Amino acid sequence: MADAPRPPRIPRNRDDDYTAEMAADRARFAAAQTGAPLDHVTKGTIDPALLKGNCENFFGVAQVPIGLAGPLEIDGEHAKGPFYIPLATTEGTLVASYNRGMRLLSEVGGVKTTVIERYMQRAPVFHFANARDARAFGEWVADHEADIRTAAEATTTVGQLHHIQRFQVAQMCFLRFNYLTGDAAGQNMSGKATYAACEWIAEHAPGQPWYTLSGAIDTDKKHSHMNMLHSRGARVVAEVTIPDAVMQAMMGPSNAKLFRGRLVSNAGGMLAGTVNNGMHAANGLTALFIATGQDVANISESHAAITFVELLPNGDYYWSITIPSLIVATYGGGTGLPTQRECLEMLGCYGKGKVEKFAEICAATVLAGEISLAAAVQHGDWVSSHDRYGRNRP
Repeated sequence: MADAPRPPRIPRNRDDDYTAEMAADRARFAAAQTGAPLDHVTKGTIDPALLKGNCENFFGVAQVPIGLAGPLEIDGEHAKGPFYIPLATTEGTLVASYNRGMRLLSEVGGVKTTVIERYMQRAPVFHFANARDARAFGEWVADHEADIRTAAEATTTVGQLHHIQRFQVAQMCFLRFNYLTGDAAGQNMSGKATYAACEWIAEHAPGQPWYTLSGAIDTDKKHSHMNMLHSRGARVVAEVTIPDAVMQAMMGPSNAKLFRGRLVSNAGGMLAGTVNNGMHAANGLTALFIATGQDVANISESHAAITFVELLPNGDYYWSITIPSLIVATYGGGTGLPTQRECLEMLGCYGKGKVEKFAEICAATVLAGEISLAAAVQHGDWVSSHDRYGRNRP
């Protein structure tokens, strides 16, 4: 019996694969192989020459609707004033819900935002014959951190090695390198710098130990309790105090009812083992990430959050959300592509020196969505709102 013919390979040009001609060749190939017409996929405004380093085998675009929410009043250390927020989504009611929360935040004077710290990690593991050798190695690393820093920083003009954490398991010593990465997210930057540092360590440390570049405690594109404690990306807090009269007038439920609902949510979150005791941080963050050219896979880390509230003696409601691993960039990656750059420019966040500002805008947006959804659940119009606005079918 003859072997079945192999399916044809995707067209490529080894000399220059980022041209309109090659994109059109691949689109025709995809249509022929799949039978799909691809009338909309092939219509876009991106020059293929801009996509080197962003997308291989380019043949079209995925168009996602962008809704506008705001104004969102922010009183941050980096983000100040009213902002209009672009949210890319296909989920009905999402933009309307975030817009409602932003109206409330603006009504009470805005949301206060604070970036606590911001690092990017790579975490190699060094291997030894026994636990005592691993312990001695950890002490050697502490004594030679300045030399390790020099080796790491020789690979980058932007990144800075801030500190190295040590964790020992059995005969292994895990090192968690923490970098300042400017306005880039910095995953590739930190990987390259850590590789250089590990090569220097392997050459100079006693016994010339061998290593694995990632021992998994950097938890790249994965949530972890390590990130909740030690931060990956930005640790940022958004907070507001809302008078009871304003809450009832604009949202419906009283602050006391919302506080009771928070107690229930905390208990349910503990029962479920969730990594976020809030409502839906992933919704707003994903919509912002798509609009502004972030690496959307970083939602796996960035959506984790801690909501803390307090019902004050006068009936006011203190509401905060802490996002411990918000991974964002305003330079590099997908941020420079035309659509994404325009959305960042709407926020005054494109380019260098803007990443803390963008982190504060992200956190404030999340808080707006938390307030709106929590109020809708307590007021009883959550389902009816989705029924009215979020059903794209007959």
